[in-house]
Amino acid sequence: MTTAGAVHAEGADGDRGGLRTALAGLTTRGRSFLAAGVAAAICAYVLGQSDLLRVGLLLAVLPLVCAAVLYRTRYRVAGSRRLSPARVPAGSEARVHLRMDNISRLPTGLLMLQDRVPYVLGPRPRFVLDRVEAGGRREVSYRVRSDLRGRYPLGPLQLRLSDPFGMCELTRSFSTYDTLTVIPRVEPLPPVRLSGEAKGYGDGRQRALALAGEDDVIPRGYRYGDDLRRVHWRSTARYGELMVRREEQPQRARCTVLLDTRAIAYQGAGPDAAFEWAVSGAASVLVHMLERGFSVRLLTDTGNVVPGEGSDGFAGASQESADAAGLMMDTLAVVDHSDGAGLSRAYDVLRGGNEGLLVAFLGDLDEEQAAVLARMRQRSGGALAFVLDSGAWMREPAEGSGALDRSGHRLRLLREAGWTALAVPRGASLNELWRQAERERSGLAAASGGEGP
Repeated sequence: MTTAGAVHAEGADGDRGGLRTALAGLTTRGRSFLAAGVAAAICAYVLGQSDLLRVGLLLAVLPLVCAAVLYRTRYRVAGSRRLSPARVPAGSEARVHLRMDNISRLPTGLLMLQDRVPYVLGPRPRFVLDRVEAGGRREVSYRVRSDLRGRYPLGPLQLRLSDPFGMCELTRSFSTYDTLTVIPRVEPLPPVRLSGEAKGYGDGRQRALALAGEDDVIPRGYRYGDDLRRVHWRSTARYGELMVRREEQPQRARCTVLLDTRAIAYQGAGPDAAFEWAVSGAASVLVHMLERGFSVRLLTDTGNVVPGEGSDGFAGASQESADAAGLMMDTLAVVDHSDGAGLSRAYDVLRGGNEGLLVAFLGDLDEEQAAVLARMRQRSGGALAFVLDSGAWMREPAEGSGALDRSGHRLRLLREAGWTALAVPRGASLNELWRQAERERSGLAAASGGEGP
């Protein structure tokens, strides 16, 4: 995906600044010429050498004339920046295209173009542009890459103007900038079947229509080909024309992805930290469920819901999946640790009713939070939990047997409450864990004698 930004920003206008600005732009060569000229003029005056005086004046005047001419030069240029793509996964490259248009009637001199970028994206790019004819354009590009998710500003562009002798350089800055969004890595997931995924009209939807009663039916006008058995006679008598009941709309399967962002639940930092794995896992599940036609939402321990539109915060049927995915990916790009100590706010959002499939990415848990998660299971059609022991990610495999016992105890509590709970070892593949979750749910269904998921 390619997006445009920072278009038609005018810069390099010679009216900016004053004489002090022009003199401050003298290069080392210009200052050396000026100093040599002044020294030669003083020596010529002391020694009474008129020829040396003329040489000194020439050396001193040349950089001043170059500064004045460069200062009075009026270059009117328009700059644009285009990101391809504007949203890129961590560890992948994006290309930035720069375009300079000379919109004045005069050709430009030598232009040095520089774009400001954060240090995490790489070195600051610099380009030298030759003479640009009147109405001409020049296009250059560079690549940026970051292993850390986030939103990074690009720009503003800077132009450095130089005279032909290299005596003076002036810098002009554009006023606009763009933003590159580095989203978490998304891992493709296999199409497995988990409980809570059933599609169709749904019992809940049918019950809602039954409870609404005849008076709450919203009719529409009769159309050629409509079944006459769907004619709503009461509305027909009221409006004086044939009215039929609206068709029952299929209920989209729902999925809530819960991301635990508590700072006390994670240790370590950096691209390989447990928290970053959880963020990447949440992004992968969201994209996977959207591709399968689910209504999805992202829920954090703070109770914030994304996208927050439609019914109960889900991405409604009328909302484009790409827009919903973009909004949630932008949120995950900048999500950070919260100061909360528990998951009660997330439970308050879920306790309104059955919300379909619940997929949770959890950090370290204590007894209290395990109990809250047990209550969450009662509000979902199916529940899958990926539990990360962040301390184990920082220890050697032979260390911390007591912590492993505590982690196993938390997993047993979740499984007894009906969760499909999986421990996430360091460097685990979400793809393999996703398949393992399907196998475990199939095994539980077979053991209970019920229908497999």
